Amino acid sequence: MQINSAKFQISNSQVEKCPATELHEYAFIGRSNVGKSSLINMLTGKRKLAMTSSTPGKTTLINHFLINDSWYIVDLPGYGYAQRSKTEREKLKHIIDGYILGRPQMTSLFVLVDSRHEPQKIDMEFMEWLGENGVPFAIVFTKVDKLSRTAAEKNIEAYKQKLLEQWEELPPIFITSSESGQGREELLNYIEELNQLPVMTEFTDE
Repeated sequence: MQINSAKFQISNSQVEKCPATELHEYAFIGRSNVGKSSLINMLTGKRKLAMTSSTPGKTTLINHFLINDSWYIVDLPGYGYAQRSKTEREKLKHIIDGYILGRPQMTSLFVLVDSRHEPQKIDMEFMEWLGENGVPFAIVFTKVDKLSRTAAEKNIEAYKQKLLEQWEELPPIFITSSESGQGREELLNYIEELNQLPVMTEFTDE
C-alpha cells in the first residue's frame, strides 16, 4: 500500500465525539513509551504526524489521523503509566475502554509490545481482556533494532509461548523498527487486506 496523504483530524476524550464516518479505523495502543508515535510516523512516512516525546504518557486523548482520505489511524493513550494519579489512570482507562468497546468502526487494534523485554504482566492482562471481550487485535513488537536478532527472537518466542498457555491460536504478529522501517510493508499490506472488508457502523448481536 502506498501512503499518499496523512493528516491529523481530531482529538477528543469521548467515543461519541469520534468522526461520524463509515471508514475503517486501526487503533494503536501499548504501554507508555513503547514507541507508538514513532511507529505511526514511520508507517505514514510523516516524521511529525504523531507527537513523539521522551516523556512517557503524553498521549491522553483519542487522536484520529485520516490516511489516503479513505481510512483512519487512531492513536490511543498508553496504559499502565504508574506515575499518574489513580484518578488520572481511571480517566484514561475510561477513554480507552470507551473507544475499544464502543467503536464498531475499529476494524483492528494493534497492541504494541517492546521487544526488549520479556513478557510483561500488564501486557498479558490487557490482551486477555481483549480476548474476553472479543476484540480483534494484532501484536506489534517494537524497537527490534535495539537488541540483537537472537535476543529479540528469544523475547518474542517467550511472548508467544506465554500467550499459548491461554490461547488456542495466536493473533497476527508483526516485528517492527521505527528506525529502520522494518515491518512497515507487512503492516500496511495487512491493513490493505482488512480495508476490503465491510465497515461496521454499529454492533450487532451474534
